Amino acid sequence: MSQSTNAFSAWYRPMRARHAGEEHRAASALELFFDLCFVAAVAQASSAFEHEIASGRAGHGLVGYALVFFAIWWAWMNFTWFASAYDTDDVPYRLLTLIQIIGALVMASGAAEALEHGDFTFITWGYVVMRLAMVSQWLRAACTDRERRRSALRYAVGILVLQVGWLVRLALPVGGSVAGSVGGGTVTFAVLAVLELAVPVWAERAEGTTWHPQHIAERYGLFTLIVLGESVMAAGLAVGSALDTHKDLGSVLPVALGGLLTVFALWWMYFAQDAPRRLRTQRTAMLWGYGHYVVFAAAAAVGAALAVNVAHVTGSRALTDVRAAAVYTVPVALFVTCVWLLHRRAARLSTAADVLPPAAALAVLCLTFTPFAVLGTGVVASLLVAGSVVLGRHGRVDE
Repeated sequence: MSQSTNAFSAWYRPMRARHAGEEHRAASALELFFDLCFVAAVAQASSAFEHEIASGRAGHGLVGYALVFFAIWWAWMNFTWFASAYDTDDVPYRLLTLIQIIGALVMASGAAEALEHGDFTFITWGYVVMRLAMVSQWLRAACTDRERRRSALRYAVGILVLQVGWLVRLALPVGGSVAGSVGGGTVTFAVLAVLELAVPVWAERAEGTTWHPQHIAERYGLFTLIVLGESVMAAGLAVGSALDTHKDLGSVLPVALGGLLTVFALWWMYFAQDAPRRLRTQRTAMLWGYGHYVVFAAAAAVGAALAVNVAHVTGSRALTDVRAAAVYTVPVALFVTCVWLLHRRAARLSTAADVLPPAAALAVLCLTFTPFAVLGTGVVASLLVAGSVVLGRHGRVDE
C-alpha cells in the first residue's frame, strides 16, 4: 500500500502554492529548456522584422512585430509567474509544459508569415495551444489550493474565454491578418490584448497568488540574457555575410564595434539593478512584469537593427541613412529608458545618477541624424555604464 502510494506521488503531487520566502529558489532545468524554445520564436520574429525593414516596409513590419512579440512575451510571462507559484515538477506539470513548448514552436513557424504577409493563423493556433495548457494548470491549482481557489478559477475562466475570442477573431475577414494594420484586424487584436492584460489584475484581486521575488528576477534576467545573446548572434551572422560578399572591413567594422559596445552596455545596465528589491508588492511586481514587454522587444529588435545597418553600409539602399539609423537608435533608447523607469524608485539614486539614463537615451536619439549612429550609440551606452558605476558608488541616497 505504502509502496504504491510512494510510486504514485513520484509522478503526481498536489499543486499547492510554494512559499514566497523559500530559500535557494532557482530556475529549474525545465524552465531553462522552456526559455530556449521560446527564443526560437523571438529569433523568427526579429528575423522577419529585419526582412520587412530591409524591404522598405518598416511601418508594416513594426506593427506586425509588435503584435507577434506580444503573443510571444505574454505566453512566456504567464508561464513564468505561474511556475513561481505552483512548480510541482511532477509528470502532469512537465507534460503540460511540453505542450506549451509545442505551441511556442508553432508560433515560431508562423512568425515570418505573420510579419511578411499578415497571416496570423499559425501564431493564433500556437498561442491558443499554449494558453489552453495553462488553463489546465490553473484548474489543477484550483483543485488542491483551496486558499487561492478563487484566484485560480478566475485565471482559468478568463484565459479560456479569451481563447474563444482569439479564434473568433481569426475567423473574421481581417482577423487573421494585418490587412489593414490600421483597420479592424489591429483593433480587435488590441482589444483582446488589453483584456489579456486585465485577467491577472482581476484574478489577483481575489486571494492573490504567491510568487518568489528572487526566482522571478532570475527568470526575467535569464530571458533578457538569452535575447541579447540572440541579438549578438544575428549581428555576427550579418557581419560575416557582409565580409564574405563585399570584403569591405572599413565600412562594416564601425557598425560591428558599435553593436558590440551597445549590447555589452545594455547587459551591464540591466544586471546592475537589484530586481528583487523592486519586487516588493503585487502592484510594483505587475508593473515591473508588464514593463518588460518593451525591454524584451527592444533587446530583440537591436539584433535585427544591427543586421539592417550592416546591409545598409555595404550597399543596400532600401532605407535612407536616417531611417536606417532610427531602426537602431530607437530600440536602444527604449531599452535604456524602460530599465531606468522600472528601477529608479527602488534604486534611490542621487539626482545626477538619476538623470544620466534619460540624458543618454536622448543623446542616442540625437545620433539618428549623424553618419555614425551605430558606433556613436555604442560609445554613449558605454559612457552611460561608466557614469552609472561612478555615480552609483558615490551618489546613492540613504533610505
